[in-house]
Amino acid sequence: MIRFVRSLCFLAAFVFAASAAFGQDKPFHVLAFYTMHGEQDHVDFAVQAIPFFKEMADRDHFDFKATSNWDDMNSSVLKQYQVVLWLDDAPSTAMQRVAFQDYMEHGGAWLGFHIAGYMDSRETWPWYADFLGTVFYGNSWPPLPARLKIDDPTHPAMKGLPPTLMSPANEWYSWSPDLRKNPDIKVLMTLDPSNYPIGFKDTLSGGDIPVTWTNTKYKMIYTNMGHGNKILTSPDQNRFFENALLWLGGRNK
Repeated sequence: MIRFVRSLCFLAAFVFAASAAFGQDKPFHVLAFYTMHGEQDHVDFAVQAIPFFKEMADRDHFDFKATSNWDDMNSSVLKQYQVVLWLDDAPSTAMQRVAFQDYMEHGGAWLGFHIAGYMDSRETWPWYADFLGTVFYGNSWPPLPARLKIDDPTHPAMKGLPPTLMSPANEWYSWSPDLRKNPDIKVLMTLDPSNYPIGFKDTLSGGDIPVTWTNTKYKMIYTNMGHGNKILTSPDQNRFFENALLWLGGRNK
């Protein structure tokens, strides 16, 4: 009898472990949008990011596809994907924008890079301004490396990262209004004050400048990285990209 009970316990433990492992490895589908007709530094990032995410997909067992057809931003296509990436552009038509809003409001997930945060007027797309929690205010120039400070080391996207990390050369944006005054926004990374002043032609001289955040009303992460061909040269930063995508896909909870 004792041997039988032990066997049942072992079987139960095995089934639990197997189901947990399956849950961690459960496949999800990612669609990355990009353009080859934007600013060259943004295109350079997209060209390097696509094979980077394809390799990640093979390693982490999810499906990754990329498209330069932004008209694929429609409900019939989006419903096939659990995560959407914007690598170097954003929707430009009313139909694309409505489809994205509907996707996000019905459980979709999104990872946006750099230029996805460039909108200098809330009136351009009011819903998206609320979704981001802010709009573009200023920038540094030329692209320079910067030290980033981790604000929330407990967030799954920050798993395994040091308290600060050096980010490769990038154009850094500042924002208005203040993201920290928005109760729906959780800031994940910030420009470390040791960077200031940063830039020569255009300079960020100080202040609290978030680099990466999530709007907790949605499954989303925006990050300011994504300008130029050096973005994917930092192992720490690459780990963040992997963590973020896996979290958005339902892993790394």
